[in-house]
Order: sequence, then structure tokens, then C-alpha cells
Amino acid sequence: MGRMRSLLIPGVDKKLLVKDATKVMPDLTRRRFISAGASLGALTLLTGCDVSDSFSAEDMLKKVSKFNDGVQALIFNPYALAPTFPESAITKPFPFNAYYDLDDAPEVDGKEWKLEVRGLVDNKKSWTLDELYKLPQVKQITRHICVEGWSAIGSWTGTPLRDFLKLIGADTRAKYCWFQCADREGYNSPLDMETALHPQTQMTFKFANEILPRAYGYPMKIRVPTKLGFKNPKYVISMEVTNDYKGGYWEDQGYNSFSGS
Repeated sequence: MGRMRSLLIPGVDKKLLVKDATKVMPDLTRRRFISAGASLGALTLLTGCDVSDSFSAEDMLKKVSKFNDGVQALIFNPYALAPTFPESAITKPFPFNAYYDLDDAPEVDGKEWKLEVRGLVDNKKSWTLDELYKLPQVKQITRHICVEGWSAIGSWTGTPLRDFLKLIGADTRAKYCWFQCADREGYNSPLDMETALHPQTQMTFKFANEILPRAYGYPMKIRVPTKLGFKNPKYVISMEVTNDYKGGYWEDQGYNSFSGS
């Protein structure tokens, strides 16, 4: 039975590989190099990858995607902030974007809604919207960058996710925060813990100083300005702190899980 050998030759240093790769395009920042679609996984092919006839292209792409996730995680700076903008730069109207029409967006009853907290946390209680609204909130005006190539600037207000994780006694040594949403087809997405703890990652309750509209994820979305748009889950109904990679709606279809912007 044919099988694929390791993508990396023994002894190859991933960090040095990335450092050498980014020198190829010195005019771009490291993250732009990644998001521009440069498949760093292809570099592994140059290091002696041997693919047998029985090994599918799909399996190869999964390996490449996993490698790319690792590369992006290596160069992610948890202290670097995404650019912020003045009120005058806000995109009007801010676009609705999903894999369905706005008419099919979830209609969540905020009075009945609760955020379920699970996993590696001390306090597993479910939070009502009124309870979450009472938490300290901050506003950010940041750019939403879609994997499709467009971007828009919006004003988002909410509680820093890292503050909430501290409040519930989350084990921040865990690998992921995994979010389940109310979207059709059960949208979900994992967020690596380093990004979850980034100061701009936010549990968002308001857009443009008003209660978060249905179009943008009422009653709560996770705003992650350091990630591509599909890593900003809307209509969130539960959060789990876990060491297990549970996949995600787009991740299971081949999109990189890290997907930094």
C-alpha cells in the first residue's frame, strides 16, 4: 500500500525555511506574503517530498494547507496590532457577506439567547446577553478583509476575548477556542489561542455604536482583525476551550485554519 513520506526532510529547520522564503519578496510584509497566496507548502516539494501514485492530490493539498498553517503560526506576532482608522474612513454601507442571502440569516431572539461556555474553563455557566452587555467594552475601527479579495472598514464595540477568557478561568495553555454558530448548516470555526488572546480580538455586541444588526451577526460575533473574514464567526451560540482540533465550516472545505490577514 503506497504512502507518502514526511513533507519535510529530516533536519530541515522550519523557521529558517520561512526566513529564506520571505527574502524572495522583500517588498511585502511577512503576513502579506502569506495572504497573497504564496503556497509555502510548495517549498516542501523542493526539499525532497516523494509522492506515490496512490497518494491523492487532495491528501497532498491537506498536507500543504497544514504546513501553511504552521508557517503562519510561526511568524504571527501576538503583540502587533492591526491598523485602526478614523470614523471618516468607515465603509458605508458596510457589506453583508455570507454563503447565503441576508433573508436566510439567522433570526436570534436575544431574550432567549445564551452563550454556552464549555471545555477547559473553571466557570462553565451560560451567559445571557444582558450579563455580557454589563462587561467592560471597547471600540475599534478596523478593516475586515475577505478571502474573496475585497475589504471594508467598520466600527465594532465589545469585550476583548482575552478578558472574558480570564473571567471564566479558561486554560489559556489550550490550543483553541472553538465557536459554534446559529447559521444554517451549523457554521463553526476554531481560533488558535494566541489569536484569541490578541488584544484586538473581540466579542462584538455593537456595530457603528448601535446594537449589532442581524446582518453582521446579532447577538454576538467574534471580531478578529488579524484574520481573514471567514475567521470572524457571527451569530455565536457557544464557545469551547479545547486542545482538540475540531475543524470548521470552511476549514473542512480546504481553507487554511490560521488564515491571517
